[in-house]
Amino acid sequence: MKKKIVKIMAVALSAAMGLSLTACGSAQKNNAPSDTASVSESKSEGAATKSASGDPVNIRISWWGGDARHAATEKAVEAFMAKYPNIKVETEYGAWTGWEEKQSLSILSGDCADVIQVGSNWVTDYSKGGESYLDLNQYSDVIDLTQFPEDKLKANEVNGKLMAIPISLTGRLFYWNKTTFNEIGCTVPTDEASLLAAGAAFKAYDNDFYPLALGEYDRAIFMVYYLESKYGKDWIVDGKLNYTEAEIKEGLDFMNKLESEHVIPSIATINGDMADSLDKNAKWIDGKYAGLMEWDSGVSKVKAALESSVNKPGQEFGIGEFLKFGNYQGGSTKVSMDFAIKASTQHPKEAAMLVNFLLNDPEGIEICSTERGVPCSAAAIKVLNEKSIGDEMTKEANAKVLDYCKFTQDPQFDNSELKANPDGLYYKVFGKLSAKEITSEEGAKTLFDGITEVLDN
Repeated sequence: MKKKIVKIMAVALSAAMGLSLTACGSAQKNNAPSDTASVSESKSEGAATKSASGDPVNIRISWWGGDARHAATEKAVEAFMAKYPNIKVETEYGAWTGWEEKQSLSILSGDCADVIQVGSNWVTDYSKGGESYLDLNQYSDVIDLTQFPEDKLKANEVNGKLMAIPISLTGRLFYWNKTTFNEIGCTVPTDEASLLAAGAAFKAYDNDFYPLALGEYDRAIFMVYYLESKYGKDWIVDGKLNYTEAEIKEGLDFMNKLESEHVIPSIATINGDMADSLDKNAKWIDGKYAGLMEWDSGVSKVKAALESSVNKPGQEFGIGEFLKFGNYQGGSTKVSMDFAIKASTQHPKEAAMLVNFLLNDPEGIEICSTERGVPCSAAAIKVLNEKSIGDEMTKEANAKVLDYCKFTQDPQFDNSELKANPDGLYYKVFGKLSAKEITSEEGAKTLFDGITEVLDN
């Protein structure tokens, strides 16, 4: 663990320098009360009486996301401060690109915000064996833990300490620009044959147009999706890589095929677009990249970006079907993000009150809605269903993911040594593979050895 933390700190420092809703997973094993919203609301009210005093208190909260999430969270924080006037909350937020690298070092040093939105892998990667984050089991009188699936809470324990509260469950699926496909006279892909046919049609139409765009991390997820579809097994099982070098090579060969058949642009082409992310890429916004594989929680920002096009207004956005590549239903789900509280906070109860407000309090739930995806909290599900609020496309996308995807993405898939941009293993391998600096055989060995080393540490 010490070796791993040293590596993480080095990576972070280098980067710093240079339908009807269903709760998170269908099975609720926690015997939550039937009137979950009212129970949670009374617990939130009770938390106020448990704060240290009525004296002024300052705490900080940090998160990443898009503009809609920023606006909703700011509004929720304002509502929290109105409800508890003695607590002042300072907000810190930004886009995902580079966010983990910036935050990881501050978490390990204890300089991070009091309340932190964290990725699922951050629970273990940056907890220092359970020392970085507050044990939230000790604040179950403030945070209503009965609203969350027991298995998801258990997954967030390190050495018996509850490090974080799951916010939502997520997975990736396909989004398409139907307008571009219609203009080219091509059907939206549903399997390998139609995907390759789309590549040929797009190339014949205009060499700058592609049916699908995937960055390095996207390619890692897509490759695993492809292999899951072919072999019907999880990528990581019991902390061990569950695929051979030969199977990984097969996945990389397929990625090479997609690029050579004009299905996806090269990494050099995408980097040359000079955009922080694909949803902000002018080629997506203006219809030249006609497909993305994105998180279900990201549907609103992807759709909004397309609809904001000045050069090509009125484009039709659609959620696609999962692509068929074999006899199995590929695709994985994971806890998309959590809220944690730093262990060194001077105001643990007030920080816990804020977490409970955002996840379980009816007012906070209504404001945050589905901006972090479809919630895990049963209280939140009840409020959103009763009031018929939340982004309908986010609900639709999440329902598709939970219905189709049969595999679970291990938190270590997002280990910073693998995912960090630009120094993570995914970025190095898929970047070099796209540039033809390595063969698929060399890439498979590098991925196999590198992922195995990360999982063994």
